[in-house]
Amino acid sequence: MTLYQPFLDYAKAKLQERLSLEPYPIPEGFDRKEAITGKGKRQETVITTSHAFKSPKLRQIRAAHVDGGNSLQVLNFVIFPQLNYDLPFFGADLVTLPGGHLIALDMQPLFHDKTYQQKYSEPILPMFEAHQQHLPWGGDFPDEAKPFFSPVFLWTRPEKTEVVQTRVFEAFKDYLDAYLDFVDRAEAASDRQRLEEIKNAQLSYINYRAAKDPARGMFNRFYGEEWTEEYIHGFLFDLERQYN
Repeated sequence: MTLYQPFLDYAKAKLQERLSLEPYPIPEGFDRKEAITGKGKRQETVITTSHAFKSPKLRQIRAAHVDGGNSLQVLNFVIFPQLNYDLPFFGADLVTLPGGHLIALDMQPLFHDKTYQQKYSEPILPMFEAHQQHLPWGGDFPDEAKPFFSPVFLWTRPEKTEVVQTRVFEAFKDYLDAYLDFVDRAEAASDRQRLEEIKNAQLSYINYRAAKDPARGMFNRFYGEEWTEEYIHGFLFDLERQYN
């Protein structure tokens, strides 16, 4: 059992329980990829698996799970709403390297006006504050990234794996459950201007994430540049291609 497999198992079970799920197409060659890294006693097999679904209100629900044994454990889990809903994105970046754990959980906003924050951030501020007591702020991150995060961005660097298995897991479950509550209540937009704003906000986010994906260097090292760029643009952040 890898460190983040329980997170992925929980998410899949919860999504099946609460949504009308269908498979989302994973391009050929991306459902599973293996590479050998390191030498001698430090040699590890790195296995990347992809998982993807969709539902009536959610365009793409997808996960990339990287198992690199003792040297690397990663789960990147993101939910992209359909373009006629103003729902935020659900984003979980869970990374464990030899030097420690990097944890980011958020409902990443499409907009930053007060009305939007009242709708999607303020209701879960108590939940965020409760988890932040045990998962303190992880320090600075790039200024250019700040517009893509919400007031309930949980960013932390736990020192102990046990904290990931307990406190981080509980936060992950709470964030996902709260997000699915928002999905339950979400009503489709019909105003043409609002629909255009939603589309542009989603594209802005996806273009930024595809350009700045922190996993790019890791995937390049394991699987090569061609596979990596196609994985990022053709699967992880594929909305842009649908408008070209």
